[in-house]
Amino acid sequence: MMFETIRPSDIEKYIGQNNTIIIDLRDDVEYKRGHIPSAINIPYEEFEYRKNQLSKNNLIILYCHRGSLSIALSRNLSKEGFQVKNVYGGINAYRGKLEK
Repeated sequence: MMFETIRPSDIEKYIGQNNTIIIDLRDDVEYKRGHIPSAINIPYEEFEYRKNQLSKNNLIILYCHRGSLSIALSRNLSKEGFQVKNVYGGINAYRGKLEK
C-alpha cells in the first residue's frame, strides 16, 4: 500500500470534506496555538494508542511541524490499510489561515 504526499496548499480542498480527517500530530500546546482548520489533535506520542478510533473508510491527512513524523506515520498506516495523505513540509510550510 502506498500513500500520497500533498503540498500544503492542496489541503484547502480537503477541509470540511466528508469522510476526511485531518490530524495534527503536534502536542496539545502547539495545536492550541494554531492549527489547520477542521484538524483534530492526536499527538504523535499518543497515536499508536488512539488509532483504533479511526476508520479505514476515511481519508486521513497527517501533518506535524516539518513533515518528518507525519511521513513516517503515513508509511506505517498505509501498510495497515489506511487511506493516508501526508502534508509535505508540515505546518511550517502551510500558508493558509490557522484556527485556534
